[in-house]
Amino acid sequence: MEWIDIGVNLTDTTFDHDRKAVLDRAWQADISQMMLTATSLATSHQVQQLCEDLPSRLFCTAGVHPHQARDWTEELAGEIRRLAQADCVKAIGECGLDYNRDFSPRPQQVKALEQQLQLAVDLRLPVFLHERDASTVLAEILKDYRDHLPAAVVHCFTGEKPALHAYLDLDLHIGITGWICDERRGTHLQQLVASIPAGRLMLETDAPWLLPRTLRPKPKKGRNEPAFLLEVAALVASCRGETLEQLAEHTTRCARTFFDLPANNNLQTS
Repeated sequence: MEWIDIGVNLTDTTFDHDRKAVLDRAWQADISQMMLTATSLATSHQVQQLCEDLPSRLFCTAGVHPHQARDWTEELAGEIRRLAQADCVKAIGECGLDYNRDFSPRPQQVKALEQQLQLAVDLRLPVFLHERDASTVLAEILKDYRDHLPAAVVHCFTGEKPALHAYLDLDLHIGITGWICDERRGTHLQQLVASIPAGRLMLETDAPWLLPRTLRPKPKKGRNEPAFLLEVAALVASCRGETLEQLAEHTTRCARTFFDLPANNNLQTS
């Protein structure tokens, strides 16, 4: 089996002391490739530097998270456009709307999102989307762009049935994380995940966050990492009535197609 983790925050400082060991554990766990998530101009630079070391295994996004949308300017937009043209960049994002924490004013979130959607259209790249408590607004905005976007994935989907169906009706892909393993807030996903068609479902850890609460033994300090993707996969496969092999085959094929990743022949490990 092989797996692709479509959402890893590998630039996070919690990985600074053992980043190579984290990657080595991922390769040993049959994670063949990863998408490294950019959330700001700074991390858009940093993920590209990490990708240089393992160009057949590590790929990334370029974009600005809604939490940082307050910093969006025309100058910043130009920098993201320039960075997004690197070979290792396979999607625009993480961009979207977060009406849960509202760290940036909502009009500024919408502006940053719309300009990044247009950038994705211009560069013919898929979009890596973030959404919290804003599914109706996000779906309405996407309707104006969807016919021109190559593809889009709602990363770390945590919503309810109406939101899922609205996204699927827009022909979006869905990313599932360890949220599904959370007995306090993720059990509704265990029913919903079975209704995501094969070919539209991808898996991610969102490491170092969203450690699967079912994982035993629990790592020190509760840090998540890509090797733990298999914990998410085991529950998703059970909920869908699939074997791990079946889930690995279609989610890996989906991710490789969505992000236009190379096949896993002769992958580097160091």
